[in-house]
Amino acid sequence: MGRLIYSVISSLDGFISDRQGNFDWAMPDEEVHRYANAELHRVSTHLYGRRMYELMIPWETDPDIADSSGAAAEFAQIWQDADKVVFSTTLERPLTRRTTLERSFDPARVREIADRAEGDVTIDGPTLAAHALRAGIVDEVHQVLFPIVIGDGLAVYPADLRLDLELIDHRRFAGGAVAVRYRTLVAEGAPS
Repeated sequence: MGRLIYSVISSLDGFISDRQGNFDWAMPDEEVHRYANAELHRVSTHLYGRRMYELMIPWETDPDIADSSGAAAEFAQIWQDADKVVFSTTLERPLTRRTTLERSFDPARVREIADRAEGDVTIDGPTLAAHALRAGIVDEVHQVLFPIVIGDGLAVYPADLRLDLELIDHRRFAGGAVAVRYRTLVAEGAPS
């Protein structure tokens, strides 16, 4: 039985990208990338919406990444070895190996995926994660905060959700980023 983990990189003020969709400020350095790789070794399945999945596809299809070295190459291999589930009504077919397609988000089905997983399951991207957070099925939130304030953009959390969290771990990186891991408590308005 795996944990369902909302995994996200964000600005200090809680955005994953700015108004124009830019997130170049969130590129992890070698230390942060190695930390993420260590976390991902426990993950057997990634859950994505179409847009986030399309951002991830190059980790399998771009030969320059496959030929790289260090943490990026390690991440590519870890990602390729994991199962992926894409929730989309518009994606015609999966474009990577070990990938299945779900046409709608059903909290019971997502919980079943996590419960049957051999490892942890990450839900990546704030739009898809918002559905899971509102349904009260996310077990943990793992967030890497970058030392930048961007003011506006795509928010990490839905504005209409109160989510109580308990800090279970944290780590500071030399470049100024901070990783925090929280256990979710009962979200206001979510099923208990």
